[in-house]
Amino acid sequence: MEAIPSIKGRRGRPRRRPDRVQGDRAYHSQPHRDWLRSLGMASDLARRNTEHGSGLGVYRWVIERTLSWLHQSRRLRTRYDRRDDIHESFMSIGMSLICWRFLKNSLC
Repeated sequence: MEAIPSIKGRRGRPRRRPDRVQGDRAYHSQPHRDWLRSLGMASDLARRNTEHGSGLGVYRWVIERTLSWLHQSRRLRTRYDRRDDIHESFMSIGMSLICWRFLKNSLC
């Protein structure tokens, strides 16, 4: 959370952190909640031992879907490159292909 870059938006002093954080059941613990609160962020962490249907999945599926599209490329699913810049370049190519396919399908 501390490595999140500034959020671009309105004029003035840029916001450093988001107002609210969503997370799954793995992050539901009092130390996590206290840490987020000390950073000034509200938390939407799903509680353990409760039924599904908290509503977090409504927004989260977009991220899960995009990651599964990225993992269709074997080179991104299993990292073979030692250098970070090469891996990041292939990630950029993969994201560009995802955007291009999405736009191509939505315009047709």
